[in-house]
Amino acid sequence: MTLTRSLQPIPVTTNDNSVARPIPQEAFNWYDEYAHGLIDRRTFMARLAGLTALGFSMSVLTAALMPNYAAAEQVSFNDASIKATYTKFASPKGYGECQGYLVTPKELNGTAPVVLVIHENRGLNPYIKDVARRLAMLGFIAFAPDALYPLGGYPGNDDEGRAMQGSLDKAKLEEDFIAAALFLKNHELSNGKLGAVGFCYGGYVVNMLAAALPDDLNAGAPFYGTPPAEALRSRVKAPLSLHFAALDNRVNGSWPAYEEALKANGVDYNAYIYDGVNHGFHNDSTGRYAEAEAELAWQRTVDFFKAQLS
Repeated sequence: MTLTRSLQPIPVTTNDNSVARPIPQEAFNWYDEYAHGLIDRRTFMARLAGLTALGFSMSVLTAALMPNYAAAEQVSFNDASIKATYTKFASPKGYGECQGYLVTPKELNGTAPVVLVIHENRGLNPYIKDVARRLAMLGFIAFAPDALYPLGGYPGNDDEGRAMQGSLDKAKLEEDFIAAALFLKNHELSNGKLGAVGFCYGGYVVNMLAAALPDDLNAGAPFYGTPPAEALRSRVKAPLSLHFAALDNRVNGSWPAYEEALKANGVDYNAYIYDGVNHGFHNDSTGRYAEAEAELAWQRTVDFFKAQLS
């Protein structure tokens, strides 16, 4: 196990009246509270409005904090080197028929390692689909389930998606991701080695899968995810590559107890804490994105999967 901190944090800045100025950290903290249901939208917007006295416009603040998916695509769905389709799978203990976004390398000889890509608490948005395409470009078979499929699928905006996902039964939702993991591991193109990467809520799901499927998950990479239920932590045994944002006090507070459980289990894990960045720093559709740290975390994740799933 190693605990590594990044050395070159990239501050998020905005431009107000042609002067580059850092957005106050409080704004990112408020967005995190709002995104995770700790405050409502009215409270969030009222707090942001209080920053206008410091010279920030509401348009600048919301543009920096809210996602802009059109600007974040790294791999086109039309890229000739991959094949992307929507594929259904059964979840008898969950919501029944479910659907995900399956991306495979176009030139695939035989089988390949498979990676489940797990979205945040708002459904299968364009950022997560792009992450799946990035993995396929590197030779993995990637599958990104949409938890909102039973409700009609990701609605096209995060606010509505967040409300929809919040209305779902948590236990059934987890069963859907367990079913998706098993569907992918047993896919005809799978080499039998299953990895999982997830972000925010998806990071929690990676940790949950490590406990729920200790004999099926071969490698997990949770990004700023909370641990599984305490009663299940003794079941975790898959190698883990965990990524944390130093400014993410909400998630980081749960790490010490989880680390003790991993040590007690003899789990092979690496935990990386990236200085000066916020929860969601890998998401390149928002102002929380920290390019240097995101690229480092992603390269570590790819290398980890290559080592564990080959």
